[in-house]
Amino acid sequence: MGEVTRIMVAVNQSSLKGYPHPSISSKGAFEWTIKKIVRHNVASFNLLFLHVQVPDEDGFDDMDSIYASPDDFKRMKQRDRIRGAHLLEYFVNKCHEIGVGCQAWIKHGDPKEVICHEVKRVHPDFLVVGSRGLGPFQKVFVGTVSEFCVKHAECPVITIKRKADETPQDPVDD
Repeated sequence: MGEVTRIMVAVNQSSLKGYPHPSISSKGAFEWTIKKIVRHNVASFNLLFLHVQVPDEDGFDDMDSIYASPDDFKRMKQRDRIRGAHLLEYFVNKCHEIGVGCQAWIKHGDPKEVICHEVKRVHPDFLVVGSRGLGPFQKVFVGTVSEFCVKHAECPVITIKRKADETPQDPVDD
């Protein structure tokens, strides 16, 4: 048996309200990786799933909630950890269904910086990231993690655009 190819896949949650699932871009990047790279050669690959949780700068990201005590913030942080774990569980379960090896972990911080740091630390053979395919105007306001990773990650990077028929009404959503 030859050397195993290690593919890091950066994943995130959907930004659509009430939709606690993988983002359209993350799911598409994963499915493309399985279909086009792994195929049926599952023993030759190990997928490394990284989810970066962005710290809420003001503590009031969820405007439907009222925070009246320190315990409220602890519950919010616990809820975020649980959501991150559910996200990674989705991808790990999919890998186990098809028999491909995998690992998954959560980090906190600016996604583009953390992903590039983890690439440097873990040394995958390449990185796969989803891309929303935003236009130049939207990029100015939202920024793009995939473009930053292409420029700064210390490994080859494959960006997978989401399909046109999967684009929500507001393309910034994912």
